[in-house]
Amino acid sequence: MSQQKGAVLLVGAGDAIGGAVARRFAEGGYKVCIARREGEKSRALADELAAEGFFLRPFSVDARKEEEVQKLFAGVEKDVGPIEVCLFNAGANVAKPLVETTDKLFFKAWELACYAGFLVGREAARLMISHGRGTILFTGATASVRGGKNFAAFSSAKFGLRAVAQAMARELGPRNIHVAHLLLDAAVDSEAIHQRMKAATGIDAADIPPDSLTKTSSIADVYWFLHHQSKDGWSHELDLRPSMETW
Repeated sequence: MSQQKGAVLLVGAGDAIGGAVARRFAEGGYKVCIARREGEKSRALADELAAEGFFLRPFSVDARKEEEVQKLFAGVEKDVGPIEVCLFNAGANVAKPLVETTDKLFFKAWELACYAGFLVGREAARLMISHGRGTILFTGATASVRGGKNFAAFSSAKFGLRAVAQAMARELGPRNIHVAHLLLDAAVDSEAIHQRMKAATGIDAADIPPDSLTKTSSIADVYWFLHHQSKDGWSHELDLRPSMETW
């Protein structure tokens, strides 16, 4: 890790995990760039952090498109600074019975959760090798290690992303690039999960026991910790879940 802080690039960074990680690293003194399909969706967060004296710049990218990913990395390096940390946070959490899983759905899940992760990880590696340092982070899920009922498409994609991250860690660690994969074996405390829970069970998130969902700030703290680990004790994979989660 360098004493002079570079840029942090978060790809597939929505308002929940992405927003929390952006705030944690911005508060830590980094220049943060958020990239998502529609970058303007992060404008409110950028304005909020700017009002507090922090730097955040939104970008638009389709992480499944090689040329767009390459253009994104080149633009951040040129306009913001050398990329020190890159997080890939995109996913395609779809649940469908096997016989209802179309070829298009299966491919879409793999393309977004695995192939896009490869593209982002490769471009980050290319730049970080030239810098001589860096941290590449991946967001995983329960599906990264367990193929559940109705999750053939999503699980295969997350299994694949985990394999990409593991191969990268073995290849890039000796080159001073820390690659880490965070297994989120939990429901995230976010508006999207609240709505999904309400639709599926009729239960309001306000009515469940405290700490039943993992807070986005807790996830952000783990990514901050991973980036700041000493070289003699790098983690490749950590799992995170609420204390009451069955596993």
